Amino acid sequence: MEMGWLLWGTAVLLLLHVLMELSPTVNFTLRIGFYCVLCLLASALAAVACLLVNGGRTVKNMRIIKAVVKTFKYFFGVRFEVKGLENFKVEGPAVILSNHQSVLDMMGLMEVLPDNCVQVGKKELMYMGSVGLIMYLGGVIFINRKSTSSAKMVMSEVAKTMVAENVKVWVYPEGTRNCTGDLLPFKKGAFHLAVQAQVPVIPVVYSSFTSFYNPKTKLFTSGKIKVEVLPPIETKGLTSDDVTELSDRCFSTMRETLFRLSGHP
Repeated sequence: MEMGWLLWGTAVLLLLHVLMELSPTVNFTLRIGFYCVLCLLASALAAVACLLVNGGRTVKNMRIIKAVVKTFKYFFGVRFEVKGLENFKVEGPAVILSNHQSVLDMMGLMEVLPDNCVQVGKKELMYMGSVGLIMYLGGVIFINRKSTSSAKMVMSEVAKTMVAENVKVWVYPEGTRNCTGDLLPFKKGAFHLAVQAQVPVIPVVYSSFTSFYNPKTKLFTSGKIKVEVLPPIETKGLTSDDVTELSDRCFSTMRETLFRLSGHP
């Protein structure tokens, strides 16, 4: 009986391997499925560790989460080439901006995440099982994107918390995932936050994933991601009237860097 199950199991694994080699769709579906299961299981384990070590919701849990997520790259053959980490070494709080491409961004985020840094995410992420739980325990700030007044109120509180608790805040200014190899227009919330708190903006740019990950073409293979942390941009003395110019400056700099890192003209 045991030999029969072993043979059937081997046959299924061989069939899946053949299908993955022959069909990009099957390969993509299985790899994404494995990624989702890995996120759920790893989040559940990390949540237990966070509760045991730190007792509840705190930015200190990000060190545990970072250590766990940094192992994901070995499962998927993703390599990182990072430059400019010294630009995170600013005194006091800061607003960190980065481009937002796919569900794989979490791996890139945790590869370079500085200490005492929390992310801003949409409220719906709270309800993603163990993933939502670990985000809550890590201190992620959830905002209701459907309510402008609610989002503004949260960001106003974030500005006060940043200064009071000396934390950095990581924001995706595009507002949604964008796997086109270009940038979407930036939303102004992160820049209002930086100006209100009078803290520097630190742009972080990840090269395009499209050479190895593209949901539209069902592509998901191994690949290399180039990451560059750009020099901080000061906001001291700026007012809300300067937000548009600040946003445009960051967009231009990050877009130019994205194309350079991705090998596009």
